[in-house]
Amino acid sequence: MGPGVSDMKIIGIIPARLASSRFPNKPMTDIFGMPMIGHVYHRSKLCSKLDDLYVATCDVEIRDYIESIGGKVVVTSDKHHRASERTAEAIQNIEMSSGEAFDFVAMIQGDLPSITPDVIGQLIAPLEDDPGLKVVDMISQIQNEEEFENPNNVKVVMDLNDCAMYYSREPIPSRKKYDGSVPMWRQPGLILFEKTTLLNYVALRPTPLEIIESVDMNRLLEHGIKIKFARTAFTFLSIDVPEDKDRVFAQMKDDPYFVRYLGNA
Repeated sequence: MGPGVSDMKIIGIIPARLASSRFPNKPMTDIFGMPMIGHVYHRSKLCSKLDDLYVATCDVEIRDYIESIGGKVVVTSDKHHRASERTAEAIQNIEMSSGEAFDFVAMIQGDLPSITPDVIGQLIAPLEDDPGLKVVDMISQIQNEEEFENPNNVKVVMDLNDCAMYYSREPIPSRKKYDGSVPMWRQPGLILFEKTTLLNYVALRPTPLEIIESVDMNRLLEHGIKIKFARTAFTFLSIDVPEDKDRVFAQMKDDPYFVRYLGNA
């Protein structure tokens, strides 16, 4: 019998950088008196399913802030264009410097300040039924047609076993020849990788459908790697532009997790 999930070591890595064309210095934007990256770190730290947690960044300001709150940080190259590439470099640096080895890497986007430890636990939960999974991708239901049509939201379709069939920025499945309601799901950007799969994935050249759709997860599908979806009812509100902050403030103001770390600001 193979190892169970309790025998596996899972590390959370939060990739973050200050450079952003739409919202420069986004990770350090103030939310209730704390930089956004601080909220993501503290809330992820509350997840008991993670054996360790790091922020991966190329920026001194983020590094200094995370260290000032007692967090762990790993400095990565400033040449990365994708969060998965920064995360892959980070896990290699962490293992080399710490002497520890991890089985899975939970990549947690740094622009999800209202993320909860329960949601991270839901991402890891599929390993309980199948410890041999290579990739688990969190998905949430799209609430309205505007979200469905928005090309900033990566849409997904799945098979009958909740495994990925395709990713697109277009609204899929198509409703052009169907009058009923169609399933509408999106990828918020919370992904669990088996470590070796992550390292192999970032070493692969971009694939045709990945380039056409501008969705890097298609690279895995084009190479025949199964992606299991973890469904959540949580409403993900990311901060992509300054105007997004008001919605996040409203979501977090009565949040029970917020008060658990507020004193650490």
